[in-house]
Amino acid sequence: MTSQPSPSEEFQTSHVVTITGGHFTHDTFTAFLAPLLPALIEKLSLNFSQAGSLSAFMQMPAVITPLIGYLDDRVNLRLLLILAPAITASTMSLMGLAPTYSALALLLIITGLSSGIFHATAPALAARISGRQVGKGMSFFMAGGELGRTLGPLIATWAFTTWALEGMARLLLLGWVFSLVMYLRFRNIPLHSSKPSAVSGFRQVLPAALRLFIPMTLLVFARSFIINSMGIYIPTLLKGQGADIWLASGALTIYQMAGVAGALGGGTVSDRLGRKPVLLAVSLIAPLLVLAFLRTQGWLMVLVLILTGLLSLAGQPIIMAWVQDYLPQHRSIGNSLYMAVSFVALSAASILIGVLADHFGMQQAFYWSAIIGLAAIPAVLLMPTKR
Repeated sequence: MTSQPSPSEEFQTSHVVTITGGHFTHDTFTAFLAPLLPALIEKLSLNFSQAGSLSAFMQMPAVITPLIGYLDDRVNLRLLLILAPAITASTMSLMGLAPTYSALALLLIITGLSSGIFHATAPALAARISGRQVGKGMSFFMAGGELGRTLGPLIATWAFTTWALEGMARLLLLGWVFSLVMYLRFRNIPLHSSKPSAVSGFRQVLPAALRLFIPMTLLVFARSFIINSMGIYIPTLLKGQGADIWLASGALTIYQMAGVAGALGGGTVSDRLGRKPVLLAVSLIAPLLVLAFLRTQGWLMVLVLILTGLLSLAGQPIIMAWVQDYLPQHRSIGNSLYMAVSFVALSAASILIGVLADHFGMQQAFYWSAIIGLAAIPAVLLMPTKR
């Protein structure tokens, strides 16, 4: 007779859908920066290095996510998790009202803090409510974020062309509405499977974390150049080549929409075929596709964009599931360490791509991003297997 899985081992579809919706709402607003970057550059007279630093301002507050993850493993951070979509929606919708570079930087730093809180706590919750199907849960969660980053540029472009930068503040209400939905759905469920012991924390997780995160740091840093060049600078690259804002934003949308499918499939496929072989395949092919993107036009460019989004963004849920597998008793800490590494790497890559663009042009910046992205291959080979 086959035993029935306990509730903690089941895939809790309704709750997974809710946290996925929270990720969708949150990342819809964080995706506003890329399509609005050309307008912000023009309004505030920014150079490419300053423009690249704007993304870094969003990412750098993530250095505190290990502390957030530590607290989430020990106390209940439900309210901060629930409020994150509302706060992020507010700050990103108010970007057009920023009168100076410094004011815009402050809004993006607040966005980064909110994003760090959400991304440190939400994936651990998604893993807990996914039971034995952690890869599937991470795929759902990441697909929600990728879908938000797909529709976000379209919403931002529509709002910009309809109301101009200053009128986009109207959109912040959407984030508050979904925070209310999350409150109603999660207010009565435990966010931890059990109360953590008094000795749990960084000291206990550090030896295993070091074995995992030393090669993962190289992996994440190399992948950050692929993700940032395609996910942030595509509108700026195409606009510099003469495209209008709708065409430039449309290319970003195509890339992100393919990323939704990649994120949805990456973790699920890795549940069956293994984390390492799937991640190795996408780490090899994605940089080659970026190089191909630079040499194509018309419908062939669209095809390459789709394949690039499909494969480059498929790696995210695989890495997150890998962390959850390797540190099952410290999921919030493990995830927050990963998010801190990821956000710092994304910040550094964003600035470096901007510096490369200032010195050599945006086309060459994309080329070198692809070359650096190939460094992910040896990093994957050095990653430890599931304990």
